[in-house]
Amino acid sequence: SDFFRIPERQIPSPPPTAAPLSTPLLPTAVLRADPSRSPEPPRQARREVAAMDEEYDVIVLGTGLKECILSGLLSVDGLKVLHMDRNDYYGGDSTSLNLNQLWKKFRGEDKPPAHLGSSKDYNVDMVPKFMMANGTLVRTLIHTNVTKYLSFKAVDGSFVFSKGKIHKVPATDMEALKSPLMGLFEKRRARNFFIYVQNYDEADPKTHQGLDLTTLTTKELIAKYGLVDDTVDFIGHALALHRDDRHLNEPALDTVKRMKLYSESLARFQGGSPYIYPLYGLGELPQTGFCTSKCCLWWHLHVK
Repeated sequence: SDFFRIPERQIPSPPPTAAPLSTPLLPTAVLRADPSRSPEPPRQARREVAAMDEEYDVIVLGTGLKECILSGLLSVDGLKVLHMDRNDYYGGDSTSLNLNQLWKKFRGEDKPPAHLGSSKDYNVDMVPKFMMANGTLVRTLIHTNVTKYLSFKAVDGSFVFSKGKIHKVPATDMEALKSPLMGLFEKRRARNFFIYVQNYDEADPKTHQGLDLTTLTTKELIAKYGLVDDTVDFIGHALALHRDDRHLNEPALDTVKRMKLYSESLARFQGGSPYIYPLYGLGELPQTGFCTSKCCLWWHLHVK
């Protein structure tokens, strides 16, 4: 899939290399450059470092995603923020490490083998996960206007393992017709259920068809459409993304909302799946999206 920025598509720039956290806060152009070639910090930044012993309104410890969002919002609100991290990288527990950092974290002083190539070619997520293209996190990124600093890639496909084989989760009407995951008559019944979910609006009783999804369980709702167990599993785990089967005995509203999110995310960038992924790893969210952009714009002091 093409690389893009949210909300508009754009060819990505080379991967940014953030300055060490002990480096004074610099303008965006310097933070995104190789620290070994960074020019001398501007006078304003040097004054910030000299003022380390003054008072701050807020001190934030750690550069995980939550901490970076918090410090960015506080600084935008006019508070003086000191943001500190004991590590020499951004992201906390959800960081993305290059090869040297990965080896140091798990193998001490051992060096990675030369045949693995350049350390900078790697961005290994400590907490690997995808983002829903229309999910809460993406909407937060857009709302805070940090998406201009981030490049994303649409994930090409979503797959399930069924009856000893791997199958692609259909992303288009044509793929749904050809998919072996359901028989012809089962597809017709499933289609009726999907139409109900797509049209459902919690605020509009006319779309409820007389069903109260706050009391009706998921199992009871699906039973009204006569779907077989394999389809029930597909809906619950491949579309609603439940981790277990407890949802079957819980109110159906949550499952319907999850399915609608899947559908909306799938349609947002018209890719092969509802998922997107930061081009240089999830560590880019706190590093480039919040620490770099917000610190540069609002000059709250960010140190190791």
